[in-house]
Amino acid sequence: MKKIILSTILAGALAIGANAQTDFNKWSIEVNGGFNKPMAPLTPGFLSPSLNLGHADLGVRYMFNEKFGAKLDYGFGSFKESDGNSPGFSTNYYRLNLQGVANLGRIMNWESFTRRVNLLGHFGAGIGQVSPQENTFNDFNDQVYNFIAGFTGQVKLSERVALTGDISTILNGRQTVAFDGASAIGPQDNGFYGTNGTWWTGTLGLNFYLGSKASHADWYIAPEKYATKEELATQIGEIKDMLKDSDGDGIPDYLDKEPNTPANARVDSSGRTLDSDGDGIPDHLDKCPFAPGPASNEGCPIEEVKEIDYFKKAINEGYVNVYYAFDSSKPLGYSASATNYVANFLKKNPSVSVEIKGFADELGPEDYNMRLSERRAKAVYDMLISSGIDASRLSYKGYGEDTSVDKKSADARQLARRASFEVK
Repeated sequence: MKKIILSTILAGALAIGANAQTDFNKWSIEVNGGFNKPMAPLTPGFLSPSLNLGHADLGVRYMFNEKFGAKLDYGFGSFKESDGNSPGFSTNYYRLNLQGVANLGRIMNWESFTRRVNLLGHFGAGIGQVSPQENTFNDFNDQVYNFIAGFTGQVKLSERVALTGDISTILNGRQTVAFDGASAIGPQDNGFYGTNGTWWTGTLGLNFYLGSKASHADWYIAPEKYATKEELATQIGEIKDMLKDSDGDGIPDYLDKEPNTPANARVDSSGRTLDSDGDGIPDHLDKCPFAPGPASNEGCPIEEVKEIDYFKKAINEGYVNVYYAFDSSKPLGYSASATNYVANFLKKNPSVSVEIKGFADELGPEDYNMRLSERRAKAVYDMLISSGIDASRLSYKGYGEDTSVDKKSADARQLARRASFEVK
């Protein structure tokens, strides 16, 4: 039954190969030879060499495409004892397996860095026989089934030949006799079910590629996978055309639904002119783009502007300051009017409060300048209180040196020696 199934699968593969139209060869013949190593079961006291020269296998492989295929292979050889370390034994074996094959080199795109080295993976199942030639079971042929898995490295010698190196592990099932033939591991009448036999092979060999095409699937690279220089140049040109932005709004033409928006216009992700406040005036013409207003007022709302806003703006933005002479906390006469300005503002707006901020230039020790800046702020604080402002509406603090001005310039240093205000 097993032979019928294997024959049917192989015939199907042959039929597929005959009808397939591809640009690469699919068939190859594999010839390998090398070492084996039985791991278990071995009768206690029996040992085998780590590398026992005594294995060969032959196979025929068919690739469905560049990445996956199947192969039928026949392996045979013999196990023997480790000289001087084990009682003698000699066991012949063979196996016949149908395996799936994966072209791991193509799957992992090894062609991007090498065209001469490749890696295959294989896994499958089959039948076999273990036949001890010595010891208790020297006349017993142990029929087994098996599973096999391994990796095959390839070095391309030509379009027709590749050097290979393979490592495979085989698991025998229904094995009843140890590899040395000296003991049984299950009843001989019905076998021991389970994959209890473990061994591996390591081989070197050759792959011979068959077919009329220039290359085999192991090494084939589809022409369209890697573009030519001319194709790349064409594609780059097309991309550049797509990325053109004719109206300069930051949206490429192929995405722009208003390809003729004016320069500096604010647009959305589709290149359409924005009207953020919905007043009918596009943002680039709207003086107040986030507050609706009529066109007669350039898109800004018409509303009463309170006087407090102008005074507060002037104070907070540093237009109102009290200045001092070098190393002095007494306000210069010409700047005393700033104190009156703030006092009048506070009297007209009893709900607001003010912080007085003192500063010094960068000449002198830093800790000294910190104390000097605080004295300057305190002097203005006292002047405001004496003008009738409640102390609860006032605070003062020294901020030390003003490093934002050029300390090499006498005029700049004069601007640094000041007290400014912040409306709370």
